[in-house]
Formats: sequence, C-alpha cells, structure tokens
Amino acid sequence: MPGFVRRPVVVWLLAALAVPVLLTAVLIPSIADTEDDQSAPAAQTSSSTPSPTEARTESSMPPFEVGRTDNSIRVRTVVKDQAVKDAIAADVDQVLGPDREFDNRITVDAATGLADAAVLSSLLHALAIGTGDASVRYDGTTVTLTGEVPEQATKATVARAAAKAVPGAVIADQMQVPAQKPEVSEPCRTFQSRLSEFTRQHTIIFLSGTSIVNNASKPSVVRAATLLKSCPTVRVELAGHTDNLGSAASSLPLSAQRAAAVKRELVRLGVPADRMVANGYGESFPVASNGTAAGRIANRRVEIRIL
Repeated sequence: MPGFVRRPVVVWLLAALAVPVLLTAVLIPSIADTEDDQSAPAAQTSSSTPSPTEARTESSMPPFEVGRTDNSIRVRTVVKDQAVKDAIAADVDQVLGPDREFDNRITVDAATGLADAAVLSSLLHALAIGTGDASVRYDGTTVTLTGEVPEQATKATVARAAAKAVPGAVIADQMQVPAQKPEVSEPCRTFQSRLSEFTRQHTIIFLSGTSIVNNASKPSVVRAATLLKSCPTVRVELAGHTDNLGSAASSLPLSAQRAAAVKRELVRLGVPADRMVANGYGESFPVASNGTAAGRIANRRVEIRIL
C-alpha cells in the first residue's frame, strides 16, 4: 500500500526487553533510600543515649564516724595513707583537752581511703564543743547527726561542716539543744539565806488556845509577806505548832488552824495562795521546853519553810 512502511520484527523485540531493565533501574534506588531512611533514626537514638556508667555520680568519700563523749573523741574511717591518719590525729589533739582521750579507729587503705584530712577537720572542731554524747556518722548515703550540743549556733555549725565534708549527701540532723533554764533573779538566789535570817530575828506567835497572832508578832507577818513577794517563783510551807497544854486530839487541828490563819493574812497582803501550803503538826516539834511559860509561848508558832 502506498505510504505504509513495514518495520522489522527485531525492533519490537528489543523494545520489549528494554522495559523491565528500565523499571529495575528506577525501583531499586527508591527501595534502598526507603530502607536507609527507616534505619537512620534508630542509629541516631542509640548514639545519643548515655550509658548507666556515664550517668551515675557517686561520692568518693568513704564512710566515717566522728563522735565525742565526756571522756573521749572518736574517729572511725579509712584513710589513704599514714600521713592522712597522722594529720587527723593532730587535729584531734587540738580539741581533746585534759579530760578526754583519743579513741582512734582509723585504718589505712590506699585504694578506698580518704585522701585529705581537712574534710574532717571542721567536723572535729565543731563537735568538740559541749559535753555529753554526740556524733556525726556517714554510711555512704546519709550523714546522721545525733546527740546534744549546747546551743543552736553549734548545731548549725556541725550541720554545715557535715554538708561540706560530703557534698550532696542527705543530712539527717537529729541533734538536740537543751532547753535554756530561766535566769534566776538575785532575790531568788538569796531567798534561802534571807529566810533563815528572818527566822532568827522574827517569830509568829499565837495567843494560848487560839489561832490569833499576838500583837508582838503581827509585824512579823507583814515582813514575811514582803520577803515572799521578793521572789515570785518560790513556794513555801506554813507549818503550825502548839504547846502541850491541850490534848493531842485538839492540838493537831489547832496547829492547822494557825497555819491557815497566817496563810489568809499573807494572801491579803499580796502573796498568791498557790505559792503556800498550810500544814499543822500539833505539839510534835517543840522548839523550847513546855515546862515554862516562856517555852510554851515559843512553841505556839508558825514557821515558814521552802518547799
């Protein structure tokens, strides 16, 4: 036919063989890229995770104990060499004093021992203050402070020294500071001696068979009130007594009535009632012979005693 050109069969066969080759060339790189992309993040994650060994931080400080009693200073630890041991002993010598001995429990181990005596020096000096038992103990994790120190300032000093010796350790501060005793005023310090002087110079005597203070003794009750009010913390007993003219059965209640009468008068004069206890002793404790009038008068009395 005009215009029609017959192409050879060989050309068509070559084209059919070329198609699979081209598809393989395109698909293989694409698959390889996909596998690389999937494996890349896993490799990256693995390289950025620190190992447990790298993440762990441990104190190089070996366990130790520094303690004091009234008789000794105690140090228990492991040191690197004899020089460190001697340096700690020298520090202890500075704080021992004449009444304490060094309880030396230091051992030497070059591999695990403490390399610097200075880390315990401040602990030794802080803990040496005061009396009684106290200690600072490190077990590898926690520093435990126990015992008694004289005041809050010393307690804080010991805690700071412990924290400095083992940075980052847990501090368990169980140290106690004793309660401060209130300061005793001069009138209270001298009250006993002034009461003794009052007793020598003044008496509180009663009319026979009554709970009425005789006229000569009324100023003594006023002086007693002044004395008691000078020391507001002291407590006293008002001890009533009789002569032997009455029966034992009547003497005991009469002596109690005399003590109660003096207490009422002292309360009226400004002494708090709860600071006084009134007791009667009958004729059991005479201060003079009941065989004379003067002796019987002396025995009809109330005495003031410190409780």
